[in-house]
Amino acid sequence: MTIENRTKVTVETIVNAPVEKVWQYWIGPEHITKWNSASDDWHTPHAENDVRIGGKFLARMEAKDGSMGFDFGGVYDDVKENELIVYSLGDGRQVEVKFAGSGNETHVTEIFDAETENPVELQKSGWQAILNNFKKYTEEN
Repeated sequence: MTIENRTKVTVETIVNAPVEKVWQYWIGPEHITKWNSASDDWHTPHAENDVRIGGKFLARMEAKDGSMGFDFGGVYDDVKENELIVYSLGDGRQVEVKFAGSGNETHVTEIFDAETENPVELQKSGWQAILNNFKKYTEEN
């Protein structure tokens, strides 16, 4: 599949926590299962994460009513602890996650290649909702 001319989408937030905590909550499977959903009627019952170049990750995302679900996974292309994660999805799309810590604040920026099945704005709002859940979970725990 060609990955030329892909639309890049950016979502971001500022988490009121030091970058070390933000990093651990982002990569820890025990945390991923708590924040990785775009709405209250979805959840992530299972997550695996091998955070290293060439390592794989998998998050099982499901509707709470059991009506649908899918695996979200990929392979890490670059990892710089507390700074950067770059990964490729199974369809060749790439995602870059940047962590910029400053004291008790961490700016998290995700840049992802849009897929072609859903409108870009829908994708952006879904990824932003998950990032907002991450911010809320990290700040409250």
